Amino acid sequence: MIRLLIVDDHPVVRDGLRGMFAADPRFEVIGEVGDGAAAIDAGVRLRPDVILMDLRMPGTDGVTAIRELARRDVPSRVLVLTTYDTDSDVLPAVEAGATGYLLKDAPRDELCRAVEAAAAGQAVLAPSVATRLLGQMRQPGQAPQPPLSPRELEVLDLVAGGATNREAAKRLFLSEATVKRHLLHAYAKLGVNDRAAAVATAFSRGYLTPRP
Repeated sequence: MIRLLIVDDHPVVRDGLRGMFAADPRFEVIGEVGDGAAAIDAGVRLRPDVILMDLRMPGTDGVTAIRELARRDVPSRVLVLTTYDTDSDVLPAVEAGATGYLLKDAPRDELCRAVEAAAAGQAVLAPSVATRLLGQMRQPGQAPQPPLSPRELEVLDLVAGGATNREAAKRLFLSEATVKRHLLHAYAKLGVNDRAAAVATAFSRGYLTPRP
């Protein structure tokens, strides 16, 4: 029986995953948490065979949690289960130590097989994710682009929505100086010099998605 820890900030998603795996005798759900910090604590304490990890969560994000679990030598395999397959999500997660990367629209049978494979130490990648990684491997002459941090993404998303530095600072409970610093770091990573170019480049590279 494979012991599972479910990490997702949406209770409905956690409930659905728990119900799906609890009905299958191959799996045992030993815990569920809603953010990366709790995932680190539960991973250290429970030592599950596989951790189903969302990436974009409030507070400590999934990539940070994966990296910290590896630093603490937690032997659990981490299978990312998320909605996003952009370079800014995929590459940091894989580099942090994720065993696999699946999207939330994966069929039930595929997800169960992926968990079994992850428990056995096998790499599991959604087709779109594999394509992105192969694309990076086929461009050996290009230096990898440093990923934007979760906070830089938050600031850019607010800027894309028309927020000023002061408004972004108020929304994120930061100082204006801190917001400006995050923007400058984002400019450097994106290779741009101003807000408009940063937003446009972030959209073109998949860091940001258009608002409905």
